[in-house]
Amino acid sequence: MNSEPKQLTFSFWRMLRLSSFQIGSAMGDILVTSIWNRVMISQFGIPAAPVSLLIALRYLLSPLSLWAGYRSDTRPFLGMRRTSYIWLGRGLMVLSLPLLGWSLMRFAAVHDAGGTFDGFGWVLAVLSSLLYGVGTLISGSPYLALVRDSAPKEKQGLAISTAETVLIIFFAIVGISFSLWMEEFDPLIFWEMVIGTMVIGGFFWLFSIWGLEQQIRRQKGITLGQEMAQDVHRAAGSLWATMGRIWQDKRTRRFFIFLSLATFSAWMQDAILEPFGAEVFDLPLARTTRFNSYWQAATVVTLVGGAYLWRKRPPERQRRIASGGLAVMALGMLVLGATAVFHQVHLVELSLLIFGAGFGIYTFGGLSLMAVMSSDKEAGAYLGLWTISVVVFKGLGTFAGGALRDLLLLSLNVADGAGYGLIFLLEGVGLGTAVFILSRVDVLGFAREMGRLLSRSEVQIASAD
Repeated sequence: MNSEPKQLTFSFWRMLRLSSFQIGSAMGDILVTSIWNRVMISQFGIPAAPVSLLIALRYLLSPLSLWAGYRSDTRPFLGMRRTSYIWLGRGLMVLSLPLLGWSLMRFAAVHDAGGTFDGFGWVLAVLSSLLYGVGTLISGSPYLALVRDSAPKEKQGLAISTAETVLIIFFAIVGISFSLWMEEFDPLIFWEMVIGTMVIGGFFWLFSIWGLEQQIRRQKGITLGQEMAQDVHRAAGSLWATMGRIWQDKRTRRFFIFLSLATFSAWMQDAILEPFGAEVFDLPLARTTRFNSYWQAATVVTLVGGAYLWRKRPPERQRRIASGGLAVMALGMLVLGATAVFHQVHLVELSLLIFGAGFGIYTFGGLSLMAVMSSDKEAGAYLGLWTISVVVFKGLGTFAGGALRDLLLLSLNVADGAGYGLIFLLEGVGLGTAVFILSRVDVLGFAREMGRLLSRSEVQIASAD
């Protein structure tokens, strides 16, 4: 006779080990989306459009994250639900890196010979981008689902927030390390970075989750078969039937709209901050390149601080925190818009610090809500849906900010700040609208229905918040 599953205990060291997975993620992303594209555009004079399109392939392929999350819910692979899918995806990413290096060597040879085009180099670049993008998407939602599986319900939001905080921290660490490693383009040094990413990143992708899924299952006192049998509907129906059932829930639809709008608005400034500083205030390159560092550093500080201050707060009670973070982000954008319109250059850094501080608060609360708005039975599918929302609308927001800047350039003199001010104002309005939409999402009702809030007292505590 099977016993009831045991309550999983929270382990800080397990959470840190799982989060070390992000070391490899940061190394790969910096190499692919920062160094490679910078060398292609700045060093070889290749137009930005095709390079940007290759980097954006993962956005176009984002439905794969939904499929992978669903498969990790319903179809064990090589005897595991999450781990095998994660390693499959990360394996494709490792394979993509030598192709990236090979393509860059082809372009370097053509450039040194005075040429401008290499067909085989582009074939290698496209193949590398496809493998990297597919690998990222196949492994992303199963990894988040494993992070969620590794913690008890009241700590699932903290676990996901910690993993994402580590990623942001290592983006900064790896970015600085790689910039010191290769100050100017050198083919041999680039190959060293490729091999280093394959070895170091590959190690942490293995180490961080090795044996963890089985360990979690043992602590719960269940087998893989029992875990899969807990929901009689889990393996029934297709992916689209599952998503149709999920999408029928009004709360899911509203949360998707909220997450998409918040992400879209938050990233509208990403591509235009440096041109803004250069065109409106004639600031030097050294100062504008630090703009992103200001708000990202503030994000890390408030994200880490939030994880400490609210670590005992259940994820069901994070809606007000997420809303507060969005409101602070909107304030930062409004101040930045005012600096553009009224030419107050001394307030630029302050506005970015305000925006970044709000971003960290929102990220902590928003990631907690993503954990809440996902059922235990179909965590992979839900987190795949949230991943699509974040990935696609991050790309769309970044593109929209740049496109709107180009459009306003035709109708307004952006150098006088009015065009940029309008973009930052629209971004602030979008963030404020996201706060309103979140207020219409019945988070507690969803949590109660999914068995997260078991007692009336728990519901009353969360409602009072």
